[in-house]
Order: sequence, then C-alpha cells, then structure tokens
Amino acid sequence: MNITLSVNEKTVIEARKVAASMGKSLNQVICEDLERFIRKHTINNDLDEFKALAGQGNSKGWKFNRDQLHERT
Repeated sequence: MNITLSVNEKTVIEARKVAASMGKSLNQVICEDLERFIRKHTINNDLDEFKALAGQGNSKGWKFNRDQLHERT
C-alpha cells in the first residue's frame, strides 16, 4: 500500500543518508519502524490485559503441589 507523508525536505535528505549508511532504503527503515511500533503497542496491550486480570482468580485455598503435579499414574 502506498501512503503519502508530509515531511520536511531536510529531514528526508538526512534520513535517506542514515538509511543508506545502514544499507537500507528510507522505505525499508520506515516499514521496519512501523512494524516495531505495532509490536510494541500489541505487547503493551497484552501486558495491560494481563495486569488487569492478574489476581482475579479464586483457587478456594488450593495451592500447587509440585509432587502431585509430577505424580505418575
């Protein structure tokens, strides 16, 4: 998909130089940054959900017993 961005010309020139020094195109760098942005957002949402749900269970006093968990029948 193609998108249009409004960016200062000097910024684009400098960004292209940095991308070239990394052996990448500016397009590659922007795509990778967008993917990292999405992953971070997803991880943060998952973490927020985990924190919200943590401690809400009710084990009715039952606790894990290592020996029982590994007991062979």
